Amino acid sequence: MRGFLLSITILMLFAQCDSNRVMENFSNLSGFWHKDSVVAFSFDIEDLEKTYNLKAEFSNRFTYPYHNLYFNYRLTSGDSVLEKELKEIILFDPKTGKPNGAGAGNLFSHEIYLLQNYTFGAMGEYRIELEQFMRMDSLPDIERIGARVEFYDGD
Repeated sequence: MRGFLLSITILMLFAQCDSNRVMENFSNLSGFWHKDSVVAFSFDIEDLEKTYNLKAEFSNRFTYPYHNLYFNYRLTSGDSVLEKELKEIILFDPKTGKPNGAGAGNLFSHEIYLLQNYTFGAMGEYRIELEQFMRMDSLPDIERIGARVEFYDGD
């Protein structure tokens, strides 16, 4: 437990030094992600001269019952849906069962691009909305969901 807390502290210190980050937030779940539970993150765009990357971030337990996760995302502004897509992220190797992502004990973290080198048309408030699209009403062992918006740096 002490090592886990130290790892989280170090990650938080590095995250504070991230000059590309516009927004990065997480929502902790109680071990289940219900199909009717839309997780949303708001952020402001103030610079239209720059382009942006938008990412989704997930943390799952080793006991997650599938090798992948299907989810829908929407980028909205007010009542307008600007972008939407069904995405898949591979959490475990489908043949070996080896976890992908960064791990700490029984918990593994993953990120996936939603949009890369994206240009916003107007300054203002936007939202990233994420909802699971698996065959279970209540998807177990998803512990945390996040979103990140960052300046595109050409990589």
